[in-house]
Parts: sequence; C-alpha cells; structure tokens
Amino acid sequence: MPATHRPGRRGYLLLAALGVAWGIPYLLIKIAVEELHPTTLVLGRVLIATALMLPLAVAQGALAGALRHWRVVVVYALIEIVLPWFFLTRAEQHLPSSLTGLLIAGVPIVGVVIALVTRSGERLGGRGAVGLVVGLAGVALLVGFESGATGGGGEAQAVAELAIVVVCYAIGPVIMSRHLAAAPATGVIALSMATASVVYAVPGIAYAPTQWPSAEVTASVVALGVICTALAFVIFFALVAEVGPVRATLVTYLNPAVAVAAGALVLGEPISWLTAAGFVLVLAGSALASRRTPAAAEPATPEAPPVVAEAEAAEAR
Repeated sequence: MPATHRPGRRGYLLLAALGVAWGIPYLLIKIAVEELHPTTLVLGRVLIATALMLPLAVAQGALAGALRHWRVVVVYALIEIVLPWFFLTRAEQHLPSSLTGLLIAGVPIVGVVIALVTRSGERLGGRGAVGLVVGLAGVALLVGFESGATGGGGEAQAVAELAIVVVCYAIGPVIMSRHLAAAPATGVIALSMATASVVYAVPGIAYAPTQWPSAEVTASVVALGVICTALAFVIFFALVAEVGPVRATLVTYLNPAVAVAAGALVLGEPISWLTAAGFVLVLAGSALASRRTPAAAEPATPEAPPVVAEAEAAEAR
C-alpha cells in the first residue's frame, strides 16, 4: 500500500491502539518499580515478549533472516532495549510517569540532530531550525520547572538517565535503516528481545524479591511484555501496511498525551499549566523539526524499538 494512502477507519483504530500500547508503559513501569529492581522488571518484560515474538518470527520465517545479521542485531538490541529500558525504569523511581513520557517525546528532535551530524549534505531548513528551538524550549521548561518541583536529590540524575534513553532511541532507527534494512523486522525484534533476556538474566534474578510481587505489579509486568511490546509490534506492522511508514510515525505524538492522561487518572499525578505548556512546545517542535528531507532518519516511537525506517526502506524496494 502506498505511503501516501490516507488513513481510513481501520488506520485510525490501529493508530489509536498503538498510541495506547506505547503510551501506558510509563504508568506500568511506575507501578512495578515500587516493588521490583529495574533489572528484574526489564527481565520480566523482555522474557514475556521473547516468548511471544520468537514463535511469531519462526512462523513467518523471519528469524533466519535476522540471524544472518546477528552482530548488528546485538548492537541494535543493546542501544534500543538493554540500555534505555534500564535507565528509563531507574528514572521512574524518582520522576512522575507523565513527566517521563513528556521528556521522552523529545526523541524526534534528537533524531534530527543525529541525522544532520551523520549525513553529509543534510539540510535542516528554517522550519526545522524553528522546530529545534521550540522543542528544546519545551524540554527546558519541563526539566527546569516540573522536575525541580518534585524535590529531592534524585531528580537531576533521573533526568540525565532519560537523556541517555532519548539518545539511544534516536540512534536505534539509524542502525535499523542503514544496517538492517535487508533483515525482516519481526525477526530483528524477536532476536533483540532474546538478546536482552540473556543480558538481564543474571542481574534480574540476583535482584529478584524473595517474595512474589503483588498482583498489581505482576499485572503491570505482564502488560508491559504482552501489550506494550509483543502486541504493540503486531499492531505497528499492521499500521505500516495500512497507512505507510511515514504516517505511522504520527503515533510519536500520541504517546505523551496517553502517558500524561494515564498518570493523572490512575496515579493522581498533577497536570500543571507548565506541564501543558511544555507538552505543546515539545510536540510542536518535534513535528516541525521532523518535517525534513526524505533522506533523514525517521524515529518511530520513543517507547519501543523503532522500525519505521526499516519498513520504509522495505516498502521502497
């Protein structure tokens, strides 16, 4: 289906479903990290996702194709899953889930900068430059006022950890589009989850609680693995097939709204005018900055491994 196809009813339903699936992880992580060490939480999530994604990849014949690129897949897994999911979980020990989701929404802005730095001849343009300034102003507003308002000494470290997450999420699509375009996406994701499971096996078990966590925490981890990871990618692939990879990136701008709403409704996290202003600035800046030449890398989503760039390359062939 051409990438220029306008979303129909099915496309909008898929977009909404994916926005929820990739918008609620911040809430679920916030709940689970109250009882689980970050390594244990990530291990539980990736183990569940691996158990669901590997059979799917095998059934589609995608695992063999991914294994031919296993070295690059391992690097991709380290940058897209192993590092960011750990630091994201650690950060939520100190920051509200809504603020975390808003700060991660700056991924497209960092993606633009990386594209400019790594691609010779890349031009940002006036609109893109304005987008960078607006988006960075939104991030500064959130970091300077919202995180400072929470008090305590852990917030600065948490914001620094989120900066690592943002950079990792922005680099991931570059690796995918430049080095894994020929590999089947389902196989890459399944193998990446398996790699993360191996990495987190020892520390995740070592820091596991002596007693089984509460039902609420258990449900959160299961939802993270089933809904926010495995099912989300199935929905994402269907969305790309329905509306094309470019329009599928609209989900990037839904995730923060879902994160803020979920944090407010479930956890009672406050939504101040500063939060609203920062939210508008970050999303407006991301939208402006990411409207650049087709040659630039296109981050897909700030919560899960982006594969829009790979899908776009495959659709173009």
